[in-house]
Amino acid sequence: MKPSRLLLIWLAALCLIGILTGTLLALDIDVPATLLSINWGLLLALLVLALIDALRLNNLPSPRIQRQMPGSLALGRWSEVRLQLIHDFIEPVAVEIFDHVPQGLSFENLPLAIELQPGQFSAVGYRLRPLKRGHFSFEHCEINLPSPFGLWTGKRLLAVSGEIRVYPDFAKLYGGQLLAVDNWLSQLGVRQRQRRGQGQEFHQLREFREGDSLRQIDWKATARQRTPIAREYEDERDQQIMFMLDCGRQMRSQDGELSHFDHALNACLLLSHVALRQGDAVGLSTFADDQPRYLAPVKGSGQLNVLLNTVYDLASSQRPADYQAAIRQLLTRQKRRALVILMTNLQDEDHGELTNAVQHLSRQHQVLVVSLREETLDQMRQDSVQTLPEALAYCGAVDYLNARAELNERLMAHGTPVLDVPTSKLNTELVSIYLSWKKAGAL
Repeated sequence: MKPSRLLLIWLAALCLIGILTGTLLALDIDVPATLLSINWGLLLALLVLALIDALRLNNLPSPRIQRQMPGSLALGRWSEVRLQLIHDFIEPVAVEIFDHVPQGLSFENLPLAIELQPGQFSAVGYRLRPLKRGHFSFEHCEINLPSPFGLWTGKRLLAVSGEIRVYPDFAKLYGGQLLAVDNWLSQLGVRQRQRRGQGQEFHQLREFREGDSLRQIDWKATARQRTPIAREYEDERDQQIMFMLDCGRQMRSQDGELSHFDHALNACLLLSHVALRQGDAVGLSTFADDQPRYLAPVKGSGQLNVLLNTVYDLASSQRPADYQAAIRQLLTRQKRRALVILMTNLQDEDHGELTNAVQHLSRQHQVLVVSLREETLDQMRQDSVQTLPEALAYCGAVDYLNARAELNERLMAHGTPVLDVPTSKLNTELVSIYLSWKKAGAL
């Protein structure tokens, strides 16, 4: 509870009159006794009135507040939150409301001022914009009530709980890039086709039967058994796409409003949408985070929702990326051959560990290394150099980019494709590679 402006003005006026009359008396100037009596009487009456007003304010019931907001939000998108007030006041009351928004969410139009009318519900709203992904909890809402005589303002902290999830910016992708990708797919005519009859995956050996092709005969087994032995193949099944997402400190670089980690996460979601539309199975494995997560590859449109609920609260950490441990863990879980897409930000010091780990992974899976490059490095290489600091920055950027290019060449020399792109081109380049391999039958 704190004094209102009205109470402070009255106190200041009466004190000023008291100071003025005291000064006149000190100067031996006659002051009417009635003026002194009136001043002290008004001051005493104000104090009594303020005390009564404070007691009445303390007895006032607090309004009840209900918060209405979406169950989930998209990163960086504005949404509206509505506050509904239910009260028992018999006279109009002007109140001020401030919702305690969790850290990580920005807001507009707070605090809110509204006049509560007797016998009516009131509702106000403000805008909310998430700055990071994850799970957020609302706990309190603050309301300022004026006293009946307007001499005090009481602050009430009301328990208004609520929870909200902030997902990756999939809404933005769905509004623009996904629509463009869908049109692109229809123009290219790339569709998943189920192969009939003889597939490409070996299943078992059996005796040669009438109708089998001579190409199915296993001549070594035939020679050992001295009877025709044929190879039996399984029918071709859908391909599997496995994302390996680096959550380490190298992914904390910032490009625009999003970090490299968020850009990589959005690219994974976009390609997952495309791959699931093609009938492929999509899975995810994270590494270099506090609690590594694994999602087995599954096909079907529902897998995208499962993927979103798995990664919505993922965050990058300060840990270095341990590629060898991550790949060993993936090999123990992912037995069937798949396209493994390693999303990271390569550094020169990663050469030895990464090359050996990727070679080990390539023996069982098809691997694509996606390395995100900082946009500022490309910009610095194109800017004109006029001063010594600019020259030093330019040389540092060129040296860093050359080291990255050398690492990429080493990986490609060992047969590992590398996609080294800035974040602005990541989505289109990654989808293009997938579609080109899909159309060429390389998956």
